[in-house]
Amino acid sequence: MTSGNLPIWTMVVIGAIASVVWAEAIRDLYHVIAHRIPKLYRWHVWHHRVFRQDLTPFNDRIYRQAQWYHDLPESLVMLAFGAMLGMAIWLRSPALAWGTAAGLVYSLTFLFGAIVRGSGVSWARDITDLTHLPGPFLAPPSPWFVNRTYHWRHHFDNQNAYFCGALTWVDKLMGTALSLKGKTIAVTGASGTLGRSLLAALTAAEANVIAVSSKSEAIAIEINGETVPIKTVTWQVGNETALADLLENIDILVINHGINVHDDRTPEAIEKSYQINAFSGWRLLELFLKTVRTNTDIAKKEVWINTSEAEATPAFSPLYELSKRTLGDLITLRRLDAPCTIRKLILGPFKSNLNPIGIMSAEWVGKQIVKKAKAGDRNIIVTINPLTFVAFPLKEFFVSLYFRWFTR
Repeated sequence: MTSGNLPIWTMVVIGAIASVVWAEAIRDLYHVIAHRIPKLYRWHVWHHRVFRQDLTPFNDRIYRQAQWYHDLPESLVMLAFGAMLGMAIWLRSPALAWGTAAGLVYSLTFLFGAIVRGSGVSWARDITDLTHLPGPFLAPPSPWFVNRTYHWRHHFDNQNAYFCGALTWVDKLMGTALSLKGKTIAVTGASGTLGRSLLAALTAAEANVIAVSSKSEAIAIEINGETVPIKTVTWQVGNETALADLLENIDILVINHGINVHDDRTPEAIEKSYQINAFSGWRLLELFLKTVRTNTDIAKKEVWINTSEAEATPAFSPLYELSKRTLGDLITLRRLDAPCTIRKLILGPFKSNLNPIGIMSAEWVGKQIVKKAKAGDRNIIVTINPLTFVAFPLKEFFVSLYFRWFTR
């Protein structure tokens, strides 16, 4: 028996998967709405009264009440909308409606968990409330599936972000997969065209920015027609350890400095390209990763590294390509066991002092970087070249796989 061009069992399996995804979408949207509607928030806020920063409950009474006031209504909403989906499919094609039972069973597990936790069953929390278990975080926030580190941020970073419960795609669509509000962010190469654009875009996202520059003059940016001075820290390539104290006290490090020697292939140009574009960024990365010690650090600290689309496509500047690819490959290797999130900035040609014939506006590129970071992108691609959107992910996947297989 078939439905259209597919066997009926295939359609049932697709319906089952869709119904589970539907249940998760309803769960996440209910969570968002609970933060927006005061009457619902009076129930939902119990969920935020429960935990200390180490995710241990303040007391058993509050923990149990939170299950009745938030988790139980949430699971009932999931069940109700799951039943609506099943009914709609049954009216159209009864044979396919069986698959939607998977979503109902999935929602029932949440209902069961809320009831047993609310009833004070001793084993219930360890078995049914995995994103709230105390203990050391074993990994940074996951990009696709919600782990404890990801959900911790909803409680203790920004309650108006990180809404997802199992899959992160609703946060990605809403731009709430990363909150920059109140974060302290240092940007190297801050005196350059992109550096200034990033400082402006991050400030607009309510971050507290620090300009890190090799030039001695203080940096100011223009926001809404006003000149705003930015705290500026001066350093020189090769003296990365001078920034050690600064790195201890920032949440996000944006490694953005670089050089393009264009057609120069002298020994001095080779040395300069590799020292500035590759090894300096690598040293800063390692210094920053040493500051990641606690659960809070693992959850909140990040590194963004501008490696350029030269990682995967020609830049018509061989030493720029070679040095940036070196940095990119080192970052891919380090990502395998990094203690915090590392994002790559894969940028196409934008107009700057390094590339006066660039096509994109640096201001637009800066805004796109921030937008994609808030959507949770780990590889932030901003370019006019459509091939990069295919070439870079493939390159990153296979190089990462190669490093995973042949390194320890």
